[in-house]
Amino acid sequence: MQKELFKLQDLEYKAFHSRLMPNINPDLVIGVRTPQLKKLAKQIKNTDTAKSFINNLPHKYYEENNLHAFLISQICDFDICLSKVDDFLPYIDNWATCDGLIPKCFKSNTDKLLLQIKKWILSNETYTVRFAIKMLMSYYLDDNFDIEFMNMVSSVKSDEYYVNMMIAWYFATALYKQYDSAVLFLKEKRLSKWVHNKTIQKAVESYRVSDEKKTYLKSLKIK
Repeated sequence: MQKELFKLQDLEYKAFHSRLMPNINPDLVIGVRTPQLKKLAKQIKNTDTAKSFINNLPHKYYEENNLHAFLISQICDFDICLSKVDDFLPYIDNWATCDGLIPKCFKSNTDKLLLQIKKWILSNETYTVRFAIKMLMSYYLDDNFDIEFMNMVSSVKSDEYYVNMMIAWYFATALYKQYDSAVLFLKEKRLSKWVHNKTIQKAVESYRVSDEKKTYLKSLKIK
C-alpha cells in the first residue's frame, strides 16, 4: 500500500497540507490528495488487501491512516465497524484523520452507538474524545437530540486545542439546530472562556444563524 500511495504523491500538496498539521512530522506525510485516497479505498474495498491493511496497526504514514479511516467508513456491518473503529482510535494523531473517519453504518445504529460514545468521551486520548463529540454533533442534534448529550459535551474539560475546538464546533452547530437549549450554556457560562467565545465566533460566522441571533450572541461574549 505504501508503494501505491507514493505513486499518487504530489509534493506541492505535501508542503501545503503539512502546514495545516503542525503536530505531524512532514517526513511522515506523503502528499496524496483526499479524493485520490477515497478513490483508492473504494477500489480495494472488501479485498484481502484491504482486510490485511486495516488489521496491520500501527501505520507509518499520515496517508495510510487516512486510507484506514476511509476503509473503515465503508464497512456496512455495525458490530464489525465499531470494533475496527475502537481498534483504530488510539492510533489517530491528528484532526484530519479523526474528522475523516465517518462510518456510514453509524447513522442507522444510533442507539447502539451511543453506548460506545459514552465510553469514548471519557477517554484520555485527544482524538478519541474529539471523535466522540463529532459523533454527537453528527447524529444527535436532530431527531435523536436530548439535552443529556449537551451536558456530556459541556462536561469535557481539556487543555487540548483540538478537543476544545470540537466542543466549540459542536455548540456552534447546536446554535442553529437546537438554539433554545444551546444558548443556555452560553447564558449560564457553562463552557470555558475560550470555548465559550470560540462557539460564538463560529456561530456568528455561520450563514445558518439569523442576524438577530448573531447580534444577541455577540452580547454574550466574555471579555
